[in-house]
Amino acid sequence: MFRPAPSEDIDESRLEVSEPKTSAAGVKAVQVALERGLAQAGVTRTVRSMLRVNQRHGVDCPGCAWPEPIDGRRRPAEFCENGAKALAEENTRRTADPAWWAAHPISVLREKTEYWLGNQGRITEPMMIEEGQAAYRPISWADAFERIGQHIRATTPEKCVFYTSGRTANETAFMYQLFARSLGTNNLPDCSNMCHESSGAALTPTIGIGKGTVSLADFDDAELIFTVGQNPGTNHPRMLSALADARRRGATVVAVNPLPEAGLLNFKDPQTVRGALGDGERISDEFLQIRVGGDLALFQALGHLLLDAEEQAPGTVLDHEFLASVTEGLAEYRAARASLDWDVIEEATGLSQEEITRVAQLLIKSKATIVCWALGLTQQPHSVDTIREIVNVLLLQGNFGKPGAGACPVRGHSNVQGDRTMGIWEKPRDGWLDRLDAEFGIESPREHGYDSVQAQQAFEHGDVDVFVAMGGNFALACSDTEAIEEGMQRAGLTVHISTKPNRSHVVHGKTSIIMPTLGRTDRDDKHPGGPQFLSVEDSMSVIKSTQGRLEPVSDHLLAEPVIVARMAAATLGEDHAVDWRAMAEDYDVIRDHISRVIPGFEDFNARVRQRNGFVLPNPPRDTRSFATAQGKAQFTVSELEYLPARPGHLILQTLRSHDQYNTTFYGQDDRYRGIKNGRRVILVHPEDLAELGLADRQVVDVVSTFAGSERRAEAFRLVSYPTARGCAAAYFPEANALVHRELVARESNTPGFKAMTVRFEPRQG
Repeated sequence: MFRPAPSEDIDESRLEVSEPKTSAAGVKAVQVALERGLAQAGVTRTVRSMLRVNQRHGVDCPGCAWPEPIDGRRRPAEFCENGAKALAEENTRRTADPAWWAAHPISVLREKTEYWLGNQGRITEPMMIEEGQAAYRPISWADAFERIGQHIRATTPEKCVFYTSGRTANETAFMYQLFARSLGTNNLPDCSNMCHESSGAALTPTIGIGKGTVSLADFDDAELIFTVGQNPGTNHPRMLSALADARRRGATVVAVNPLPEAGLLNFKDPQTVRGALGDGERISDEFLQIRVGGDLALFQALGHLLLDAEEQAPGTVLDHEFLASVTEGLAEYRAARASLDWDVIEEATGLSQEEITRVAQLLIKSKATIVCWALGLTQQPHSVDTIREIVNVLLLQGNFGKPGAGACPVRGHSNVQGDRTMGIWEKPRDGWLDRLDAEFGIESPREHGYDSVQAQQAFEHGDVDVFVAMGGNFALACSDTEAIEEGMQRAGLTVHISTKPNRSHVVHGKTSIIMPTLGRTDRDDKHPGGPQFLSVEDSMSVIKSTQGRLEPVSDHLLAEPVIVARMAAATLGEDHAVDWRAMAEDYDVIRDHISRVIPGFEDFNARVRQRNGFVLPNPPRDTRSFATAQGKAQFTVSELEYLPARPGHLILQTLRSHDQYNTTFYGQDDRYRGIKNGRRVILVHPEDLAELGLADRQVVDVVSTFAGSERRAEAFRLVSYPTARGCAAAYFPEANALVHRELVARESNTPGFKAMTVRFEPRQG
């Protein structure tokens, strides 16, 4: 029996708060996963999908990008609780059919939360709404593509924007960027702009590649592992297994985070007796509860202590052969880190000199160190400098190109890294475009396009006529929520290639078309040559196939490559240089093109059919070579910077709840943090509440300040919580309205979701 879609929305007055959990997963995670699957999809679809997820020649989980083992046997359940929730959301038998849209005019839908919208089910047919109409109505596929083509031809390429979600598969992403560039624009913002752009901006000039340099097997050989600014228990839970296994083999794990997250403390692996029936196992040996924005200061201090230890015992700490042969800039870095003001470091980090020195001793002794990080580092003004400082520390001991060592940015969306590899980037290099043009006989534009923040600004200025979104929920994912919603409604046409209703559909352009697509788990067999499969790239550069086997909920759904091909043909004409039809009919044709355009994908069609896929080249990891402008890995020097709060203010960061994946909400609870039936909460240390003269559970308006302007979000409830002093936390995207669109990371232009200066104003009455 299927549970109907929720008729009631979140009632914040029903908020319940309990003590935060101190361990992640366990039997409860299995129970919740099964409950969500059965409620959404029923027994058969739930079991069939779970047996195939992340297995060889199965379906890649539509959740995070954490890799699976490519050698050895995989677990029977190679997924986590939130992966199971993601599958349930996609496999649901609930439907938002034309009758549902007719019964829910835009005026009603705009009052609903994303939780309610997303739980209405899969969209079954193409839908359209035009200026002055009250509700979406059905439209045929042929008419939808013709209208899109007309709108695009009626404007100019620079006023067209093509957004991409990280769930988009490699083949789709390649076709999508080819369409945009055939049209004449590099306006290709994507979710990476909002998340890990700072990682690429820091890594590319320092080590020559914008990706991580470790494999999953490196966790077997690591002696020391840092997890910095991340919450693996919620955002990539399968990482907990890798950390637990590493600790059993003797590795030490250091967690650095403003909140004591359950997944950083203890892991109850439900696939082991100890995890299912016992107390589980510890995940971190050291927990540094750092202040938001203090990571740059921490790694500068660690670099100083490494250099000092080498000076005290020459030849015992640094890898001199590595430093002399493949790095540059050590002398300047050594001079910059020669002295340290510990009072400033302690103020910036909220940590004591003793805590930092104790962790430095672990670094000094380690012969193989991995540093992992996520969005806690990438969404601040000085994010790029912070990651460069991590690279400096890794370089000192030669932690590249040897087992158990390297840089590990932990990506979120399941193919966000692959989308960038496929050319979804607003700043493409000439060599990449030259190969694309030679392959297809087109002339790609060389002028850089909009990233996500620039697209947001273009909306505000009325410079976007056509906006196409390949998945995602752009309106809700952006900063400065009110401004982006107003801007999107000024566009002439918004196009959403989607599976379920979301906020972007209801703050639409003057004309809006929703094109329902197959999900990752759906069977894609309406092709002359029979069923097709796609491919994705995980967080560690492994390319693998993904193929759904479930019956789609509607006969009217089209696969993403087919949608791109028909959209391109309707816009550019059937006689365009690119044979769009051939790619839509047979995805091997797409992969053959990719093999000739993108280095590392030679013989793509054969290699992706291998049992475990294949691994892309990674010079720092494979050969200890660094394709920087100088041909060597680069030490860099950054000024100390952190986020001090003015009197009466705190530094606010956004985060996900455990019942959430980005802008998709699986439920109303955050089980690990003890929050139930509510999302408009602010987590604040009890001593900070007392100093501010505020009380636990008090309802306040939150006011952010930036560059002389203010943003306001109303009716949040304060919750006493053991976060770092001087800091606060709120859920994404409810707090996005507080982020000024110009509050971004330098160089990467990533929104400052972890850098808001806020104060609280008690609500009256």
